[in-house]
Amino acid sequence: MNIDEVPQEESAVYGGHRKGIYARGVDGRLCLVPSRGWEAEEIVTRQAVEAFEALAAAARERARAGQSSPLEYHMYRARMDVPMLAQASGLWRWRVRRHLRPAVFGKLPPDLRARYAEVLGIELAQLDMVD
Repeated sequence: MNIDEVPQEESAVYGGHRKGIYARGVDGRLCLVPSRGWEAEEIVTRQAVEAFEALAAAARERARAGQSSPLEYHMYRARMDVPMLAQASGLWRWRVRRHLRPAVFGKLPPDLRARYAEVLGIELAQLDMVD
């Protein structure tokens, strides 16, 4: 994509901000060009957000029914999945999946709970609650 082809449509997803896009300059080299977004990206981003909201709603109901831990709800609410939460928290994926079980989650040590709360951007007390 050339510099003059970088989309500059106003995207509600960006919230008035800009995003850097690499494009080919007049000299043929790649350079960073600010973009206000484009419709296709906005549609795909909205679909992804809606998918995570649906996953969070289903996880909320499972947590309320005692079938899953509140960690699953908070993970999806933060727009994360198991691999992303595992990477951000520095844990193996199988451990994160194990912590999604209510019985295991209830026995987690305080330092591990604090790590999850920090990664999810919530207070430690909120980790046990489901809105």
